[in-house]
Amino acid sequence: MPMSIDSIIARIGGADATARLTGVGTEAIRKWRQAQAIPSRHWPAIAQATGLSLQDLQPTPAVTDRPSPLAGGSQTGSSMPQARPDGATAALVLADGSVLWGKGFGAFTPKPAIGEICFSTSMTGYQETLTDPSFAGQIITFTFPHIGNVGTNALDDEAVRPAALGLVVKEDPTEQANWRATSSLDAWLKQHGTPGIAGVDTRSLTLKIRDGGAQTAALVFPADGKFDLDAIAAEVAAWPGLEGMDLAKEVTCAAPYDWSEGVWSWPDNTAAPTGKRRKVVAVDYGAKRNILRCLVSAGCDVTVVPATTTGEQILALRPEGVFLSNGPGDPAATATYAVPAIRTVLEAGIPLFGICLGHQLLAQALGAKTYKMERGHRGANQPVQDLATGKVEITSQNHGFAVDAKTLPDDAHVTHVSLFDGSNEGLASDKYAAFSVQYHPEASPGPSDSFYLFERFVTLIDTNGVKH
Repeated sequence: MPMSIDSIIARIGGADATARLTGVGTEAIRKWRQAQAIPSRHWPAIAQATGLSLQDLQPTPAVTDRPSPLAGGSQTGSSMPQARPDGATAALVLADGSVLWGKGFGAFTPKPAIGEICFSTSMTGYQETLTDPSFAGQIITFTFPHIGNVGTNALDDEAVRPAALGLVVKEDPTEQANWRATSSLDAWLKQHGTPGIAGVDTRSLTLKIRDGGAQTAALVFPADGKFDLDAIAAEVAAWPGLEGMDLAKEVTCAAPYDWSEGVWSWPDNTAAPTGKRRKVVAVDYGAKRNILRCLVSAGCDVTVVPATTTGEQILALRPEGVFLSNGPGDPAATATYAVPAIRTVLEAGIPLFGICLGHQLLAQALGAKTYKMERGHRGANQPVQDLATGKVEITSQNHGFAVDAKTLPDDAHVTHVSLFDGSNEGLASDKYAAFSVQYHPEASPGPSDSFYLFERFVTLIDTNGVKH
């Protein structure tokens, strides 16, 4: 017979002890009591600590079917609520049944924008965040309240169009107040067909994601003002999630192209520096433009190729080095075509450097595994330690998957670790001239703590590269 949640928590030693055991906050424990259910991912730890069986931890049908309060005063039971607060023009519908009402801005949604809800802690760079292809399939909650205050401009786009499905903010976006702005955030979102919702308690939503992990959500901003919440909830429940999803094919370039623009410097100079150049092929799994700029500024001539380019096609371009870009989705799914190409490059002796998804794909090519994180790392204040030097870098990150360092082969080693949770942030091969990092050295929150990685890649090419 299943035990009550209160009895289980008491058996562990109370709410604080339960929070420590499961790695969540006490707010999550309160919500477990409210819902009378413990997420199944915590059952093994609780069973081991208490001696209870997994059946003891199963919620009873009577508890599961009981209506419970939702955000915004909504109720859930046999059907979703149809009423909405006065003035609400948009809604965020979560997989756990919560409905968060707010004011829509940006583009209307012809159909619900459905994806994984996540949060970003960055205080600047919302335009770069929204256009980062790594955010494909996700709705972004911005924890910083003043989103929109610097407007938008074409130079800050990291890709041709926003990759994020939508954004959630606390305050209504303000008019732009920056000399570089050419458009307001609202107008820019309308131009690109991207919806937003304002007036949401983003602190509460962030805590929900932090304590409960990632979940599916729908952002709805209908032009006719009509909400069929039952139908939306069904679509949310049917969305398969990012695990197992290959999104690199959706955001990659359609054909190869050359990139020659360097990092921007005052006042308007983006020219490549003079001096020795190295021919680098960048595989585009969702590459940010500023990564390509950094490669150019470090001394590379860059040719960008689509994600599905084979190893033989890459070698036919006679590169001195190969770069593996960032990108969205599950690395295990993208690996089906990326790993054979990467292994071909490695066996040819071409120096290789990967960032974010490229880091995860290199790990898989070397024989390691990746896993889906409960919360992920997204923001510009992430501390990472370089194990070789002991130095700590303040980094920008955006990833929901990570490399399992325990699965790295004997001829590879960890180079960087997260000081937040100890997860893997970098690796290097002892067999091949190859290394990678999980974070984004081009985003410069430090502001230039991590540019040395591009210089390290150039040095690797100069000392180990194959000359054509």
